[in-house]
Amino acid sequence: MIKEDMMEPNQLQQQQDRVQLVDVREPSEWYAGRIPGARWIPMGELSGRLDELERERPVVTVCRSGHRSGQMADYLTERGYRAENLDGGVTAWTEQGLPLRRPHDEKPGEVA
Repeated sequence: MIKEDMMEPNQLQQQQDRVQLVDVREPSEWYAGRIPGARWIPMGELSGRLDELERERPVVTVCRSGHRSGQMADYLTERGYRAENLDGGVTAWTEQGLPLRRPHDEKPGEVA
């Protein structure tokens, strides 16, 4: 197993326009709140949806705590993508005062 690279929440916020942010959480987590600009590809679907990712742009994976997304960053790295994991996941993101939004109405979201 490859040890994935980590990206800090504030670092991600500053670089978000240059990366592909992929949220690998389950539906209930996604609908509770997501990082604005994230693309939702649940962990169990990622292997079948690789064609949705651009190989030339770095990928940052995210989940609640960083564990599942760390596995997915490793998975992507093994397949030739430049992938990093959001250190601490959406939990760390919100702890640093960064916004979560509900995907269906853009109101403030929460970590589920």
